[in-house]
Amino acid sequence: MPSKRKTRTPSQPKQMLSTGADDPMTPEQAVLLRQLAEEAYELDAFRQRLTRSDAARRIAMLKAKLKLLGEPPHTL
Repeated sequence: MPSKRKTRTPSQPKQMLSTGADDPMTPEQAVLLRQLAEEAYELDAFRQRLTRSDAARRIAMLKAKLKLLGEPPHTL
């Protein structure tokens, strides 16, 4: 007779760990985002009630824009 394999199922589902991505942005992020928004002339990029992940995304975008603006123009 073939043996039946028992599938082990956890008695309790694993709890998802909070990464903090949905938490409000940190004060450090707020200061940096406001500064970058002013430097890049994109004042609407700063909003008071952003999440940490949204603030990080906007900071990265503004840093990339400022880096491109700081490079010499490409010539052919």
